[in-house]
Amino acid sequence: MSIRKLRWMPLVIGIAAGLAACSDQTGTTETADAGATAGADKPLGIRPSGDETVKIDMSKIKNEDLPKIFANIDENIDQHVINLQKWIQQPTISNTGEGIPELAEMVKGFFDRLGCQETRIDDPGINQWGSQSNPVVFARCDEGAEKTLAVYWQGDTMPVSQPDLWKAPPFEGRLVEQAPFKKVLIGRGATNSKGPEMTFYNALLAIKEVTGKLPVNLIFVVESDEERMDVGLNKWFQDHADELKDADALWGPGGSEGCVFVELTTSGASWGRGPVYSDIHGSNKRSVDSPAWRHITMLSKLVSDDGNTVLIPGFYDNIVPPTEEEVKMLSKAAENYDLERAAERLGVARFISEDPLTYLKMQRMGTSMNLDGIWGGNMFAGGSGAILPRKITSKHNFRYVPNMNGPDIVDKLRKYLDKLGYKDVEINLVGDVPWAKKNTDNDLSRSNAYTASIFGQRFDDISPNDSILLAGGGGGYWPAYLFSGTQSPIDIPISSVRAGTGGNAHAANEFYVIEGAGNALGMATAEKVVATALYNYAGLNGPIEMEPSGGE
Repeated sequence: MSIRKLRWMPLVIGIAAGLAACSDQTGTTETADAGATAGADKPLGIRPSGDETVKIDMSKIKNEDLPKIFANIDENIDQHVINLQKWIQQPTISNTGEGIPELAEMVKGFFDRLGCQETRIDDPGINQWGSQSNPVVFARCDEGAEKTLAVYWQGDTMPVSQPDLWKAPPFEGRLVEQAPFKKVLIGRGATNSKGPEMTFYNALLAIKEVTGKLPVNLIFVVESDEERMDVGLNKWFQDHADELKDADALWGPGGSEGCVFVELTTSGASWGRGPVYSDIHGSNKRSVDSPAWRHITMLSKLVSDDGNTVLIPGFYDNIVPPTEEEVKMLSKAAENYDLERAAERLGVARFISEDPLTYLKMQRMGTSMNLDGIWGGNMFAGGSGAILPRKITSKHNFRYVPNMNGPDIVDKLRKYLDKLGYKDVEINLVGDVPWAKKNTDNDLSRSNAYTASIFGQRFDDISPNDSILLAGGGGGYWPAYLFSGTQSPIDIPISSVRAGTGGNAHAANEFYVIEGAGNALGMATAEKVVATALYNYAGLNGPIEMEPSGGE
């Protein structure tokens, strides 16, 4: 369908594209840097354009409201950053429950301020995995527009690990210099995912302040269980999916891999050897069997010696290999991919493979069994204290792709453990998020791709056929299966153009870029991307004008 059939992957403009050079476009101009000078009303002194070399192609900005919205964003960028700081300062850790009730009230307040006609906090109750769900915030903003866009957010974050490694307190939201950026915000949830979400929200505030209404109707669904396998959102959909029946598309990350989490537990009581009631003194190892050593031996039989190949029989049986078009897209991305710089940004010594194409296949369409954590016995770092543990538990996530199946993986694991003589090892299924393919042949995807071109950003060609291909290396799974695909009760297209840059998700010193540099966009420009994307999707910024996509 010529330009109507764009082949692209949902855009994640961030670290993956981040620091690459960007040449100026003909006929482009920069927007006014209205908030460049600090003053009494600019407490943070944020430079909206920072050190960006990106130019906005103003010849493609047809709607007269958009330049006014851009100016509003520049003028209010300090307050917009403060909005993010306040959200970071509220801990929202789903695995411990810390701050979750406050999170729900805070997010509901966002939507009340936006003027949504319906805002509420739902308690999904006990989910199918037997745990209490965390709340879901729902909001509906009816603007009388032609199109309705659902918006997915996660409000929860991971706990803080390794606090001694943080350069600033994780719940302070401090602005620091971090080369090549003059200002980034450090905080838990900064990039995963409060920064991008607050960027979206700030753009909505700017639109409302300038025009009094949004260009599309919005339906917000904000879960607080994403870091717990979306167990609450899964239950919420069972009762509330019909509330999304009017949505034409979803603003979200796109396709998703599958992920199933399990806990494996070896105990003296179940094994019939070793301590059966409590941990005992470690000197007894001379004459008593150890459930801990047995657990380690069991784990060693589930993967190869290097930990990179799963040895569970049948694990790889149902995998559908990458299509020719997906390999072509990955090959194109690998041409100029700097593995050394990517490893440095991630904070790892090196990747499993030194070949960029092999790495990209692994990272964006690969499978794995990870050891996420292991505990039992003496857990005091650096301290002595002889303990022979009664019980040891390890947590594992399996990443899987079409046409693999989470419960099937757990079933194969159970059969293999039984065959190896570990029938007593308990398996606790924590949760499962099935894979879901994205479709690129829809209005939202095309308008987002056009938006990217306006801001001098690249988008990658892929087949218009459905794919799970993870954009930019991906952050992994998310509950796309609830919104799109054969398992979804609503099955709507998913796309977003996320312009904000950040990094260190789930790690120390998680950050979100406030003042951009080079081709890596800061918060103000990212907000302008969102505003432009919504106007393009609503058809209020003229026709989509792009060259046909064909890899030429």
